[in-house]
Amino acid sequence: MELLYWFESIRMPILDTLMSLITHLGEETFFMVAALYVFWCVDKRRGYYLLSVGFAGTLVSQWLKIACRIPRPWVRDPNFTIVESARAQAGGYSFPSGHTQSAVGWMGGIARFTRRWWLRAVCVVLLLLVSVSRMYLGVHTPADVGVGFVIAVVLVFALYPLIESTLWFPGRLYLIIGGMLAASLAFVGFVELFPFPADVDAANLAGAVKNAYSMTGAVAGVLAVSVFDNQLLQFPNRAPWWGQLIKLAGGLVLVVLAKSLLKAPLLALCGGHEAAHAVRYFLMVLVAGGVWPMSFRFFERYAK
Repeated sequence: MELLYWFESIRMPILDTLMSLITHLGEETFFMVAALYVFWCVDKRRGYYLLSVGFAGTLVSQWLKIACRIPRPWVRDPNFTIVESARAQAGGYSFPSGHTQSAVGWMGGIARFTRRWWLRAVCVVLLLLVSVSRMYLGVHTPADVGVGFVIAVVLVFALYPLIESTLWFPGRLYLIIGGMLAASLAFVGFVELFPFPADVDAANLAGAVKNAYSMTGAVAGVLAVSVFDNQLLQFPNRAPWWGQLIKLAGGLVLVVLAKSLLKAPLLALCGGHEAAHAVRYFLMVLVAGGVWPMSFRFFERYAK
């Protein structure tokens, strides 16, 4: 807490605003935009790499959150204050930092495979700033941030050679994603069957259950997409600049629509059970990786 109190002592409006902007880079939206852009427009193998780092990191961090159940800094020390604008995105338990894990995962992944030194430098600087922003804003302790950082770094370097090896051994991709699916199912079993103590926060537990089912559906969708694309679709990444822009913008709109429009009917169909989120995320990934890429050969025709 001493470091957090030091950050509290140096706060000023301009830094509050800057750190509040930077910290958004650790949100799910930025990870998905980066991963889908690489998947659709740059290189599918690298896209699978970013998705694997992101999904695996989220699975580990969410499991640790509900297993450790460590409260936020301002709950542990009522005398400590946070930057109020950050409170809305600081729900759930504190340990580890999901924003740090996500930002280090997707930006560290890009830094790992890019050959552009300037892009690598930008990614490293930004992921460090996101990590610092979580402590500056007062929503995470150094331990929260440090563990989230380490989780992401380990996955960035451990998964890179594994995913790269699928260039020569395509079947390994199914094994990697299948392993993540097995871990996701284990997480579902944990949140459903573990005898949590009576004082566990009900909202945080409900969030963990929802995340477990959502992760399972998303990873199952990635596995289905990888089989479908490798065996049948084999969509191209090449397109002119305007085609890449249409691919990215149109695909993101379809994914957002699928995410929002499917929620209510699937929950009704499943009787309100959280399994509806598994189905919803599975269908979202199918739209992103199987349905939308069917249009990509049109754009390839105009690529020089």
